[in-house]
Amino acid sequence: MKIITICGSFKYIDEMKKISEKLCLEGNCVLSPMYPISNKKYSDEDKIILGKMHLERIKISDAILVVDINSYIGDATKKEIEFAKRLGKEIIYYTDIN
Repeated sequence: MKIITICGSFKYIDEMKKISEKLCLEGNCVLSPMYPISNKKYSDEDKIILGKMHLERIKISDAILVVDINSYIGDATKKEIEFAKRLGKEIIYYTDIN
């Protein structure tokens, strides 16, 4: 069992949820980003808090799983990858080319 944090663009929320489910059913503890449930616009302060909390998930994880659909990795995800590397975390890529 590993503790794995899911990282990736919210453009691919549905894929991220499916991958989270699969990893859980394989016996892993999965930490997911906070998925928005409404069309609420987050303030800059909200975004900072959510970003910090995601880094905390990475800190307590054994690995991160980067969802890179069509080879897309956004700036925020790139920063998360670098953060995980600095902490010595395993980096797993889930690449899907549509």
